[in-house]
Amino acid sequence: MHTDIRQGHEIFWQTIGTGPRPALAVHCTLGASQLWGPVLAPLGEQISAIAFDQPNHGQSAPWDASGAAPGAFQTLVTQIAAGFIDRPVDLIGHSFGASVALRIAVAAPEAVRSLTLIEPVLFAAVEGSAKWRELRAHQDHFEAEIAAGNLEAAARGFMGAWGAGVPWEALPEHQRARFITQMPMVGNISAANFEDPGRICRPDGIEAIDAPVMLIHGDKSPAIVPEVCEAIAARLSDVGTACIPGGGHMLPVTHARQVTDLIGLNLERS
Repeated sequence: MHTDIRQGHEIFWQTIGTGPRPALAVHCTLGASQLWGPVLAPLGEQISAIAFDQPNHGQSAPWDASGAAPGAFQTLVTQIAAGFIDRPVDLIGHSFGASVALRIAVAAPEAVRSLTLIEPVLFAAVEGSAKWRELRAHQDHFEAEIAAGNLEAAARGFMGAWGAGVPWEALPEHQRARFITQMPMVGNISAANFEDPGRICRPDGIEAIDAPVMLIHGDKSPAIVPEVCEAIAARLSDVGTACIPGGGHMLPVTHARQVTDLIGLNLERS
């Protein structure tokens, strides 16, 4: 386990596994690197995976969303993640982390040996669809709650839609308190999912990825996620897709073994 300064921020990171293949795992919003342990440890003879805590998550230093441009956090995390890559890696991302992983793969296809995207939330990939319009209305309400300072209401709504299915009242008090304080950051992150500041969806961007890609979602995921997976898959030449029965958005937490197996299958393809 290590802590060092990356992109001007104190970042905690750890390595999971001792295998010959370098890997990099990027966690979801409000997650932490420790969530990758149960998923990646069974692959430890194949990969040595770096997992880091994003700013304002886990054991990394805080990040202040005040005055930040929409999507600034995605850009920052992409830069931090890219700084861990010095040769082609097996790149793995969950939710917002999948958007970061995809942004890296589009910008530098040569840096990616395989790409696994779990519950990607790149809503810009389906802009204008019925599900996009419905979610955009929810996003507008979410942003209004944050702007009005109703951070607990924003946190309740966010966790209800994108959490692991645990009722808000059942979460430990310290977790609820932290989630509430993180809502301005979440607003910055969620804006990027719609606005695509890294131009991931640009013409011929996703198409440039030549590594094997695995797209994973659950059959109880938010309705837009399978649509996003389908849109991304349609632009790739070497892609596998998988739907995990009984799984919602937090698959690495609730269905770790199934996710491990699918990552392993993707490793075999590269």
